[in-house]
Amino acid sequence: MERRPYNFSAGPAALPEEVLRQAAAEMLDWHGSGMGVMEMSHRGREFGAIIAQAEADLRELLAVPAHFKVLFMQGGGIGENAIVPLNLSRGGVVDFVVTGSWSAKSYKEAQRYCEARLAASNESDKHTSLPSPAQWRLSPEASYVHICSNETIHGVEFHELPDLAALGSRAPLVIDCSSHILSRPIDWSRVGLAFAGAQKNIGPAGLTIVIVREDLLGHALPVCPSAFDYRIVADNGSMYNTPPTYAIYIAGLVFQWLKRQGGVAEMERRAVAKAALLYGHIDGSGYYVNNVAPGCRSRMNVPFFLPDDRLNEAFLAGAKERGLLQLKGHKSVGGMRASLYNAMPVEGVQALVDYMREFAAAHG
Repeated sequence: MERRPYNFSAGPAALPEEVLRQAAAEMLDWHGSGMGVMEMSHRGREFGAIIAQAEADLRELLAVPAHFKVLFMQGGGIGENAIVPLNLSRGGVVDFVVTGSWSAKSYKEAQRYCEARLAASNESDKHTSLPSPAQWRLSPEASYVHICSNETIHGVEFHELPDLAALGSRAPLVIDCSSHILSRPIDWSRVGLAFAGAQKNIGPAGLTIVIVREDLLGHALPVCPSAFDYRIVADNGSMYNTPPTYAIYIAGLVFQWLKRQGGVAEMERRAVAKAALLYGHIDGSGYYVNNVAPGCRSRMNVPFFLPDDRLNEAFLAGAKERGLLQLKGHKSVGGMRASLYNAMPVEGVQALVDYMREFAAAHG
């Protein structure tokens, strides 16, 4: 069988082929139950085993401390832009660090529920760097501080999470880690809450994972829907309403695949190697351009530009012919974007680099 194309989509994104084949084999009958996972009750013994194993594996992969709750929710990252302030803001002040499109959306949405303040922004350089934490204007009364630790569209990443305590803040740090979760460890001593839409680096769209410190539960605003109240979700084991069962099942298969690969440490090693391969070619090509400051370039999402936008369609057409899919950049920034999530093998990145070299030679 010919290899599958290399899918560089930013999300919904490629899944490991091994996972897809296992899901296909279990589609009609999960472990002799006579039911596919999409058909079984979320409160039945079978699905209970699936969700319990998924949580256990996720906790192991990310070394989640016991005093954090793992919640399987719905609504995606954009939903969490409302759900987090509904739960954590207490209607007061929240600080936001805007470093790209996703944190800008978070900042705007939170203004509906609290006094959202802009602690720092990189808008002046078109989101190509990260503002130094030492320069952040943090509010002493802030309920939390929000960052997007990897900006999928602009391709900037916090390679080290800020230490708010060292900056004199008592506020918990909230991170939107949708596009780099499970590609690197998380320092839980610096984090109060982490959330991630699954469709980038975990599984299919429809599942949102929230990992929240227990002391932050129980403070939801009265207007918060009960299905989105973290305390209620936690107390009901993510079963207060019917969870996205099939997406949780696929996520669980991905967690098991990650463990077989060597866990998060191995994923980080691969991410560093893949990113170095692609950025190295871009920087040395004299043809392609990435405008992000080298110290904060994303390992997961690599935007790049051709010297002439009129060549974009030809580049994409040639890439598709070679089985290199979904490289078009986000409409808000243009150019190209290659997403190098965990399921992307280094061979896929090498195939992209080979094509980029070929295209530049033909059009340079």
